[in-house]
Amino acid sequence: PPGPCALTGSPPQALVDDTEDVSLDFGSEEELELRKARIRHPLATFFHLFFRVSAIVTYLFCDWFSNSFVACFVTILLLLSFDFWSVKNVTGRLLVGLRWWNQIDEDGKSHWVFEAKRVPTTAASTEAEARIFWLGLIICPVIWTVFFFSTLFSLKLKWLALVIAGICLQTANLYGYIHCKLGGQKTSSRVTSRLFATADVPK
Repeated sequence: PPGPCALTGSPPQALVDDTEDVSLDFGSEEELELRKARIRHPLATFFHLFFRVSAIVTYLFCDWFSNSFVACFVTILLLLSFDFWSVKNVTGRLLVGLRWWNQIDEDGKSHWVFEAKRVPTTAASTEAEARIFWLGLIICPVIWTVFFFSTLFSLKLKWLALVIAGICLQTANLYGYIHCKLGGQKTSSRVTSRLFATADVPK
């Protein structure tokens, strides 16, 4: 007598193919949307732009607030210093997971270390944060370079030292983070690994 397969007219392989498991990944799309739209570190994002933008605005309009050159000079220099410290030590780590520093070894030699830290997905920076970080890091040194030429051509030499300080401080961070992004010097020595393991210990 004919078997069940002969009566139904469908081979057993067809039944197996119809019941194959299909894996659907629902979490990845939602996570991608969060990375695109959400800012997970609003305070760090704010201070990443606050000090550098405040220094530029104070430089442009300092004559409106005070007639004292010394007061304006010191205020702008403090803002530039706060910006350099916060970008180098805080916002770079939180917003893009990058950091750089200079290390003196036991022989007294100076070594520049550039690292890109792989963070878990739940703590990774969003695309909006990364875009704000890099735009602020690139545009502001360009603005200070424009200030340099305008100061030089207008013969306002008393501001020249301040403008050069602004270029140096902000270009140093830009240089360091570009090296981090591109892989840096790849100093994967045991000293570097030990420093990276203790990076979260406050100095």
